[in-house]
Amino acid sequence: MESADEETPLIHYLRPQLLLHAARRSFPGRHILGKTVVIFISIQAVGMIALTVSAWLPLLMGSSFNSSSTHRAAVYLGLYLIAIGSGGIKPCTSALGADQFDGADPAERFFFINLGSLLSSTALVWVQDNVGWGVGFAIPMALTVFGLAVFVAGRKVYRYKKLEGSPLTRVSQVVVAAVRNHHLKLPEDSSAPHEVPSPNEANCKTAHTCQFRFFDKAAIVARSLSDEKGAASTVSPWRLCTVSQVEELKMLLRLFPVWASMVLFFAVTSQASSTFIEQGMAMDNRVGPFTVPPASLSIFHTISIIVGIPIYDAVLVPLARRVTGDDRGLSQLRRLGVGLALSVAAMAYAALVEARRLAAASAPTTSMGIVWQAPSFALVGAAEVFTTTGVLEFFYDKSPGGMKSMGTSLAHLAIAAGSYLNSAVLGGVAWATARGGAPGWIPDDLNEGIWTISSGC
Repeated sequence: MESADEETPLIHYLRPQLLLHAARRSFPGRHILGKTVVIFISIQAVGMIALTVSAWLPLLMGSSFNSSSTHRAAVYLGLYLIAIGSGGIKPCTSALGADQFDGADPAERFFFINLGSLLSSTALVWVQDNVGWGVGFAIPMALTVFGLAVFVAGRKVYRYKKLEGSPLTRVSQVVVAAVRNHHLKLPEDSSAPHEVPSPNEANCKTAHTCQFRFFDKAAIVARSLSDEKGAASTVSPWRLCTVSQVEELKMLLRLFPVWASMVLFFAVTSQASSTFIEQGMAMDNRVGPFTVPPASLSIFHTISIIVGIPIYDAVLVPLARRVTGDDRGLSQLRRLGVGLALSVAAMAYAALVEARRLAAASAPTTSMGIVWQAPSFALVGAAEVFTTTGVLEFFYDKSPGGMKSMGTSLAHLAIAAGSYLNSAVLGGVAWATARGGAPGWIPDDLNEGIWTISSGC
């Protein structure tokens, strides 16, 4: 079994795409979304081709192919091209898709995403294990190329929204202006900071608040400008901002505590594609007459989400509404809290299973069945029903009017940061517990590392 150090780059190769996702959504460019999607789908298709070729190389070249470095390079090239392509596709298709309709439901999108992943975690995993990796990679490659052709065919009927400007630029202007005006004294009158009426409804005047007072200096009109009529309206926005701009930044800063807690949550969900799989590889994967690949256990994660979303909307929300009086049933923060609690339960159960597995492994004739992992995946899926769509709604609702896309990008940034935190914890635990040349708790004693993740939540 590979060590955690070798496993981490392969398992988490897709996470940088989410950072690109978050950054990409913060900049303008809806007028070129169609072209951007075509470019990045093409990059992803090339990555799928490289990955498929890497799987067929040993078969095509036979005994003459003995270069493990060449094979590894082809695999990594394919993986990272797919990551780059996905990073450009996800933000653009979600924004372009939303432009085609009058409204969008995050829970509905999340439901159909997981409906698609149900096929990949069952049929494709079976093909890869029983037919071959070449065929298993060729199928999604063909689907990617087909999807590109369908998208290009409909490019003339899409709706494109006019360029609206970059919210990230507005935030940066406040920070730069506040630093430049750091020597200015804050006025006692809260109405004194600079404000101008905006024709854009999304950027209408926002009431001044007293938190993060340092950034209020970005809206202070210097004496040299206040003495000159009309000068404040012509000064560079990198030196003087409006109160609305300052308050937009403050609203984003207030989201940080929730964002930080979500990083811990998504570190747990990353376990479903890392430690859980490694745990399954060390268990008896025979279920009756069938042999179940460890990666296929993620079907319980997907089914839990697919079943849980309609149950949450149709059953839990009406019941909770009677108790709380909230139209949503549970408030957004309570919903996130329930998801965090379920993630702790999932990791605690996984640690108990690992302790039991180690005890069973000490007996030469006894092994623990892989089905014992099913509740771990199901609990993580149930946690995502509450948290993944909940955090998207929370950041969307609490973000400034003109920065809704940037707010939802924070949720995707939390997913990426959570994955990197998971990698750091696994690597740190393996390094800190290795003594005398031993590999450490991971992978020899997975329950210790799993308890570490559980306690962090």
